[in-house]
Amino acid sequence: MNKNTFTTVKLAKGEMNVYDFGTMKLHAYKTNDLIDDEVFIVEKNGKAVLIESPCFFDNIKELTEYLNNLAVAGMLIAYHGAGAAFLPDVPKYATQNAAAFSENGGGKALIEHFTNAFGDIFDKSVHQITNVIEAGKITIGGIDFVIKQTADAFDVEIPEINAVYTHMLGHDCHSIVAGAGHADAIIAELKGYIEKGYDLILTSHYTPEDLKDAQTKIDYLENLKKIAVSCADADSFKAEVQKQYPGYSGQNYLDMTAGFFFA
Repeated sequence: MNKNTFTTVKLAKGEMNVYDFGTMKLHAYKTNDLIDDEVFIVEKNGKAVLIESPCFFDNIKELTEYLNNLAVAGMLIAYHGAGAAFLPDVPKYATQNAAAFSENGGGKALIEHFTNAFGDIFDKSVHQITNVIEAGKITIGGIDFVIKQTADAFDVEIPEINAVYTHMLGHDCHSIVAGAGHADAIIAELKGYIEKGYDLILTSHYTPEDLKDAQTKIDYLENLKKIAVSCADADSFKAEVQKQYPGYSGQNYLDMTAGFFFA
């Protein structure tokens, strides 16, 4: 499946890009919210499973209306635990570490940050996990998923459409990179995707991407490490990265990366 082979449904705020695999469909919801969230709906035989949740109230309303004709069998809550006003009665699936990430860990800190930044338009309430899952195969609503636990939460493979979901990629935007070791870990993960030959890579803050995009990100991360070695401080690091990647978005992520490399 080519990443650009989809039909678009324009919504009041966001848009839905629908990939048709025949027996299954993937609905990629571009929220157009203040943190560029993406939510994914995997549909098969009239049933749907969601990956992640919108966290702004207007997106929650919009996506709830879009789902009126589908029976939602469950929701996988990995890295984005906020937005509990969305489909409160649907079963919520997460690994134990993902639940802890949203309730007490780094995810909680992000929720608090976004609450302070955006106020009442942001739903700070955290989804209560009804089904704690472990790494390996799981079937929800007749759809098979493979769960891979990560340091903070979990990634999701969708074998029937040869796709994988992870938190962040973004081939032309900066990412949060917590030092050289973290860069190496991301590189190893992306090389694994290339070896497995996934058709689509789904992420929380970008439209679906492909293996060419994964290689672009690997090259960026390798170069990021080289730039860090050649710079004396965070400011010179940021300046050099901006010089070499003038078209990249995500300045706030670059600021955080510089803080990690030059703590």
